[in-house]
Amino acid sequence: MFVLPPPPRYPSGHGYNGLPAGATLPMIETNNVLSNPSGPEYQFLVGEGLYVLKEDLHLATPPPHPSEAPVVNPNPLSTAPQPATTGTRLTLFNLDVSPLSPAVYRTTSRSDGAQGSVQEQPDESQSSTDVRESSSDAGRINSSELPQLASNAPAFGESNTLLAPAAQKDANKRRKPKNNMTKSNSSFISRVINHETLAKRLQDRARDGLFAFANVNRAFQWLDMSSPAKAEYLTKILFTKAHCLCHDVNKVTKSSTHIDVVLGFSTGEIIWWEPITQRYIRLNKNGIINGTPVSEIRWIPGSENLFLAAHMDGTLVVYDKEKEDAIFSPEDEGISRTSGETGSTIKVNYSSQLYVHKSAHSKNQKANPVAVWKLSNHRINAFAFSPDNRHLAVVSEDGSLRIIDYLKEELLDLHYAYYSGLTCVCWSPDGKYVVTGGQDDLLSIWCPSESPALIARCQGHHSWVTSVAFDPWRCDERNYRFGSVGEDRRICLWDFSVGMLQRPRAASVRQRGSISSRPGAVVAPLLRAETSGTNGSGSRLRSDSNLSAAGSAAAAGGDSKAKVVPHPVEPRATTATLPPVLSKTVDDDVLCWLGFTPDAILTSCKAGHIRTWTRPSELAQQLEEKAVE
Repeated sequence: MFVLPPPPRYPSGHGYNGLPAGATLPMIETNNVLSNPSGPEYQFLVGEGLYVLKEDLHLATPPPHPSEAPVVNPNPLSTAPQPATTGTRLTLFNLDVSPLSPAVYRTTSRSDGAQGSVQEQPDESQSSTDVRESSSDAGRINSSELPQLASNAPAFGESNTLLAPAAQKDANKRRKPKNNMTKSNSSFISRVINHETLAKRLQDRARDGLFAFANVNRAFQWLDMSSPAKAEYLTKILFTKAHCLCHDVNKVTKSSTHIDVVLGFSTGEIIWWEPITQRYIRLNKNGIINGTPVSEIRWIPGSENLFLAAHMDGTLVVYDKEKEDAIFSPEDEGISRTSGETGSTIKVNYSSQLYVHKSAHSKNQKANPVAVWKLSNHRINAFAFSPDNRHLAVVSEDGSLRIIDYLKEELLDLHYAYYSGLTCVCWSPDGKYVVTGGQDDLLSIWCPSESPALIARCQGHHSWVTSVAFDPWRCDERNYRFGSVGEDRRICLWDFSVGMLQRPRAASVRQRGSISSRPGAVVAPLLRAETSGTNGSGSRLRSDSNLSAAGSAAAAGGDSKAKVVPHPVEPRATTATLPPVLSKTVDDDVLCWLGFTPDAILTSCKAGHIRTWTRPSELAQQLEEKAVE
């Protein structure tokens, strides 16, 4: 008798996630692939020597889950709608107390430094257990990773005793999440795959070896970057309908037996995960606090429990990993804080205010959220803490760069891009400069302590800039090196020093009547039409950066002392231009992240490729010796 074959695991009909009828879907499970390409196209020359591609690690990128609904096309001009994703992003770390980055720089500061849960599964409680660990170095802190020890910055919310961690008998014991991820029956998690010799590999490896966490689409992987078998992931997690967009490792609590990781998802949910014991809890479940995707997530420097998440509705939310979730209703509706002033109940003008829905100093701290700050109605793309752990740089889809004193919950400065939205941001190792990348294909160097703050525009990319980072091993007090990658598949390296940047002669001659020459004026960033890019980037949405001139205090009708007047956009004629020392196409797909180690530069793309470019041999040896010192 003829027996019909089983139905396919994945449907192949028309309309499934935008795929045409009869299209062959990729396998549900594939393995990572490690290769070693060679040739002149896999190397680039900079002033210090030749960088060569050492290896190309291709992470397995899972297809959409069968139960995932077809993606609604948000752009009528796009023919290939894609679910929310940030491509492949990494977090590099080790478990040794020796520094992963060079010595701490002298830091500067702009201020004086004064200062009900929903459960999907019965066993998926939001509480933490009393299961704890004992580690000889659990409480040791890497001074190079926590520069606030040198700057004497106060802890976030230290004046509120309700935010203090619960007292423990043994300071070296860390609290763990309750739920077992490998045995979870939650519909949020599709599958967890652990390496069969995970415990042995962790025990035998060198403590100064490099680990990496990587998110790619709906997969999250834990990798051992120091092992020859780095293609064999230590742990791989597949999620059902959510894509992991961001993650971060707590540098305060990490040890050989404990790692705290937080993951932000396209559904707005957050997971606190301890990978060694494979335990986790879910926060903001079903979007009970904020239902918009999490675009960036970071542990608050020096804190064991608190982390900051940026949601795509323009809100920054502080969570406590050990608190229950509760339905959030804004507190102090009529309070807006700028420069420490409290205004009356007025219409909120996000172009000049930081609106505090809930303060970290609130006495209502029994449940999450700890604090909620509304910046705008536009998506927050990225944020970064300053090395002195006093300030926060936030970039948004409206083209704004905000400098915030997050300890005081105050907006200090507001700048705008030359054109369209800003996508990425980072601080220099000494905390003096901020570098942003944007949809105007430019990078901008800002010095918040000077006026005007814009130091230079950097021209070298041919499309949106997706990631920027300083190379701390090639920075000193006067000379700086930073790198950037973009949707043009290029990596650019930039060198600048304090003395080399001079404003053009045209800076002294402004056009008569120019709007940018009027103090306090706000220039609306220009919009450019949506264009269909290559490599699946045609579904991007351009920023709706319709800014008004209501940035002045008078427009809001409040006290002018309680407002931050946005700085005018500096025209190109008055701004120094910095060319790259290197601009080279290094991948076949859109690049989305780069990082620096003492011996290499790492890049990643949306297709899952992680490429390691080794530094010149003599330079790498010098930098490793410097890092040890």
